Amino acid sequence: MPNIKIFSGSSHPDLAQRVVDRLGIDLGKVVTKKFSNLETCVEIGESVRGEDVYIVQSGCGEINDNLMEMLIMINACKIASAARVTAVIPCFPYARQDKKDKSRAPISAKLVANMLSVAGADHIITMDLHASQIQGFFDIPVDNLYAEPAVLKWIRENIPEWRNAIIVSPDAGGAKRVTSIADRLNIEFALIHKERKKANEVASMVLVGDVKDRIAILVDDMADTCGTICHAAEKLMEAGATKTYAILTHGIFSGPAVSRINNACFEAVVVTNTIPQEQHMKDSCKIQCVDISMMFAEAIRRTHHGESLSYLSRQLPYQ
Repeated sequence: MPNIKIFSGSSHPDLAQRVVDRLGIDLGKVVTKKFSNLETCVEIGESVRGEDVYIVQSGCGEINDNLMEMLIMINACKIASAARVTAVIPCFPYARQDKKDKSRAPISAKLVANMLSVAGADHIITMDLHASQIQGFFDIPVDNLYAEPAVLKWIRENIPEWRNAIIVSPDAGGAKRVTSIADRLNIEFALIHKERKKANEVASMVLVGDVKDRIAILVDDMADTCGTICHAAEKLMEAGATKTYAILTHGIFSGPAVSRINNACFEAVVVTNTIPQEQHMKDSCKIQCVDISMMFAEAIRRTHHGESLSYLSRQLPYQ
């Protein structure tokens, strides 16, 4: 693959390394450090003139520092005459702040979109945006990959009685996601209507659908403090489900999340490695990780060669 350079930010170097290993190229040389006043400093260690540059940086960990680092890396490559700069953002930061749901609320996802464009990004590749309308916040192309093929593969390979399962969305917003998965598996779906009094705190839940004597598989795009999915799992077991699984694209797991998972009635909580999961997996034997580096590698390869990405929403690429 000539004329391509892939650089990794400091948020998720393991994923970036897996991506370049699958593409058969080396990671670009970059040094990221902080001055004593905590300003971020980035030094690109090789020429990018006329190159197709990809910067892999996930919205996790110290999100604000990592976002600033990515903006500086994009700008550094742009003013060093890179032909095109693509930001590969497996977990998009501030994606939950995507609408003005009360007076004087910010639409921070739009602000992040503006910052990426102003920094010089020509293209964005991300996965399972919290709300698909975030793509419309950009005036540059955005490719939103889906973890759905990896989810389907995991269900078929790891749940022997999956034909007697039911796919459940823990909120109304994920209804489209669960109906798509249920259709592909040819099984039924249910959803839970929840009301929040404030962020990260669920006030009430109502189950819509019949889960009695079935395996319930909760599917969502992200879990932060895990209050919602643990509460939902209790609701499903009360309604007669035999086993409960959770499959999440972005396992943020902040605050009391891991202890809640350990105390909950899950058989397994499956996440992808859009966010580093090594420590979470050490802290909980229920957490399992699915590698999605092959999807990002194939998306980069297809983008570089000007090929269609719609294939990736239907099935997993080579593994």
